[in-house]
Amino acid sequence: MIQVSVVGAKGRMGSHVVDAVNGAEDMQLALALDAGDDLTRIEPANTDVVVEFTVPSVSLGNVLALIAQGVDIVVGTTGWTDEKLAQVRKAIADGPRPDTQKVFIAPNFAISAVLADYFATKAAKYFESAEVIELHHPNKVDAPSGTAIPTAHGIAEARKAAGLGEVPDNTETDGGSRGQVVDGIHVHAVRLRGLNAHEEVLFGNAGEQLTIRADSFDRGSFMPGVLLAVRKLAADAPAGLTIGLDNFLDL
Repeated sequence: MIQVSVVGAKGRMGSHVVDAVNGAEDMQLALALDAGDDLTRIEPANTDVVVEFTVPSVSLGNVLALIAQGVDIVVGTTGWTDEKLAQVRKAIADGPRPDTQKVFIAPNFAISAVLADYFATKAAKYFESAEVIELHHPNKVDAPSGTAIPTAHGIAEARKAAGLGEVPDNTETDGGSRGQVVDGIHVHAVRLRGLNAHEEVLFGNAGEQLTIRADSFDRGSFMPGVLLAVRKLAADAPAGLTIGLDNFLDL
């Protein structure tokens, strides 16, 4: 049995993780902690893998504290920057298990979203234009989403490798409607009641368009990916920091 602790257990995602762990035949819930609880209660003696689903403002501190405790961590919170990731890598190197510590961070745990990103990077080199639209519920605290930003980075890298120039755009006046530019790719965020988590990647050439869209209608759609990550960290995932569920899929 994999002993799993959940940080952010009372949150929108954390509560689903608790239910998913309780429903998994090969897992057992060790601790379910939330804001204000003492993270030092989580230690290798009672936990094999921690799942951290909180908010961007506290996630880094939680992850650094859990690394210091010497436990492996699956992180579902978004909002990770290169600077924050560098702090995680340094914490692993300076921590109690520098050679065996495992930390996994996923911009998205939905299999559909992971595949959409993968397909987008494959398609990017064939199209002159590319834009990303992400659509979420109005309670989401970050924009653009932690899924859309890596999507844009992946598209930009594929375009650069293919020798493509800048995406054509002759806009002369823009009050913000063209979205945030991430590596030269415009990313638009929609926050609308009734939505859950959705992403569209739009590609265009003269006379044609390709749309890649992933829709998660319920938070339960993320749970197979979360459980997959937990199982991989408890088994054969590499030591160090791993980013993206695509690393655990046969792509």
